[in-house]
Amino acid sequence: MSTKCFKVAAFYAFAELTSLEKLQIVFTKFLQEEEIKGTVLIAQEGVNGTVAGSEKGIDNFKTFLQSQGLYAPQNYKISFCDDDPFPRLKVKLKNEIVSIGNSLADPSKIVGEYVEPEDWNHLISQEDVLVLDTRNTYEVSIGTFEKSIQPKTTNFREFPEWLEDLESSGIDKNKKVAMFCTGGIRCEKASSLMKAKGFKNIYHLHGGILNYMEKIDEEDSMWQGECFVFDDRVALNHKLEVGSYDMCHGCRMPITELDKLEPEYVRGVSCPKCFNHKTPAQKKRYADRQKQVDLAKLRNEKHIGAIYQPNKK
Repeated sequence: MSTKCFKVAAFYAFAELTSLEKLQIVFTKFLQEEEIKGTVLIAQEGVNGTVAGSEKGIDNFKTFLQSQGLYAPQNYKISFCDDDPFPRLKVKLKNEIVSIGNSLADPSKIVGEYVEPEDWNHLISQEDVLVLDTRNTYEVSIGTFEKSIQPKTTNFREFPEWLEDLESSGIDKNKKVAMFCTGGIRCEKASSLMKAKGFKNIYHLHGGILNYMEKIDEEDSMWQGECFVFDDRVALNHKLEVGSYDMCHGCRMPITELDKLEPEYVRGVSCPKCFNHKTPAQKKRYADRQKQVDLAKLRNEKHIGAIYQPNKK
């Protein structure tokens, strides 16, 4: 039994789903009964989400996913934290569970070759392998694998455009490409698109960075830095514990303690990354929100007002 207060489950499963509105109700009812918070996305292609609750509640959720035929062991990752990383529960219907915006990407028909964490170091150490980080720039900024490249995307929907540029550059489509992302789901879509476009040797890290951190000892790891996660924990270290980064609540980007020493940092309002991009009206709104957060904390409550969140898709 973990000494941490909250158990966190990050999960996804591709499956052909129907009656989405009914499934939304079923998920919502179960999660509310178990007092589980977080975000669940449901689409015709499957489910994707991260939720947190008591250890018993999350264990029951795993059983629930199994009963719905939506549990994939390799795509179900557990971690723990002291504080609830989510302010509320959201169960949303979407067109895609991870948005790439290109119909050629269909993991139910074709994907790259899965590589287990135990074999990943050997693959990316080969000179003829292009190591591709499919995540966004703010995620890459706090951690990635050695010698990886990144498409400089701020949103996963920009990946198809980057891929078109890569094709235009005349890249050999027989070249080995080893890609990775946080939990594996973006690689499912990215590898599917690349395979559909004729790339022959596409590999992706099974279960993503989180699975690698769980399976590979830190002393043997080729991962550098921390792994960004899309909740109040901000980032996880190699032990899958809450890392060293905080979050700017003006732009939801990761920030360091050094960032907080800069004059552009105003708690709950701005940081050096976003100070010059926020209007006076936005700064006032964020300052008012921070005041409400502080007041809620004094009442031993958690303020759950909506704020901007980066799009991990």
